[in-house]
Amino acid sequence: MSRALRERELDIALLLTEGAVADALVHDLNRIVKVWVASPLVWGIHVAAKSRYRTPADVRGKRYAISRYGSGSHLIAIVDASARGWDTENLAFVVVDDIDGARAALSSGEADIFLWEQHMTQPLVDAGEFRRIAVREVPWPAFVVSARRELLAREPTRIRAVLDVASRYALNLKRRSTAAALVAERFGLELPGAEAWMRSVRWSRGYRKPAGALQRATAALRAQGIVSEEACRRIDPWFQL
Repeated sequence: MSRALRERELDIALLLTEGAVADALVHDLNRIVKVWVASPLVWGIHVAAKSRYRTPADVRGKRYAISRYGSGSHLIAIVDASARGWDTENLAFVVVDDIDGARAALSSGEADIFLWEQHMTQPLVDAGEFRRIAVREVPWPAFVVSARRELLAREPTRIRAVLDVASRYALNLKRRSTAAALVAERFGLELPGAEAWMRSVRWSRGYRKPAGALQRATAALRAQGIVSEEACRRIDPWFQL
């Protein structure tokens, strides 16, 4: 989606925070304008259910399935390995495009470990296809809104008006008694899992810059060589509406 923003296919996009920060710092064409989901994303750490791996220590030095380089599944794999004190310079990655590619890679043994949002992978855990051996909560908000710089320069008031409307719908969804059932049906989740997600997710109401969270995301990206120190000094990924 960040590429679609850069190529003018989209004006506004909802992105993973780390992806939006990386995009702003690397390409300098889009800017973050709002935190969308203030609660952190919790990534499940998964292996094939029939594998011999039972703990994170078992998969040290093994192959990670990732959707693509620079994606959340790539970055958070590095963040998790770093937090465990592992050498992150020689991690092995297998590009699988999406969750279906990860399913095939883990099943065939092409890859050994896969990180993805825990609620979205719960049906695969329940079905006995994946085994979740740990989780990793990231230290920044889950999702933000990004927009093209040129559009922000021309239409900041209209962009904020659009986001105000979208935010009201998101907050109203959380208040609906049927919300968990709707989420469960839409994403193929068991109702208790959808209810747990609804309790944990927090949509943002305002437009305050989350300076500390952005610094943590930027530091993680810089440590892994995804963004340059020079870009971090020169570019502020946030645009204040």
